[in-house]
Amino acid sequence: MPETFASAVIPAKAATVWHTIRDFGGLATWQPAVASSTLLDGDTPDRVGTVRTLLMAGGETVVETLVALDDHRKTLTYDIVSSPYPVGFYRATMQVLPLTATDEAFVGWSVVFDCAPSDAGTLTKSFRDDIFATGLRALADHCAES
Repeated sequence: MPETFASAVIPAKAATVWHTIRDFGGLATWQPAVASSTLLDGDTPDRVGTVRTLLMAGGETVVETLVALDDHRKTLTYDIVSSPYPVGFYRATMQVLPLTATDEAFVGWSVVFDCAPSDAGTLTKSFRDDIFATGLRALADHCAES
């Protein structure tokens, strides 16, 4: 299965960055690829099993479920339930680590997914560059404003 990873140093405290990321319903507040994010009725943004529906900036709909949330390790893992992407499986993880020397945060965003071999290169680049790296730059801007 293909994998990809993007990372960034965010000029904000790890606790601030984690507070932003761990809000599973708040992705649209900082990710420019997402126009809106809604949780299913009754779901909360920090409960494993919560389902969010994302309206992407391009008009597509992506449905994701929160599969793990660890405040101690500052990790959040989610799966895509349905999307326009030609993937049979998609599991992404975000992790926040404190950079103790500078009081900033390191954020890693990774994914492993299953797709047709002919789509692997295009999807790997798209997830890494268009979604993760772009999102991490926007996360840095968002946290700097907070």
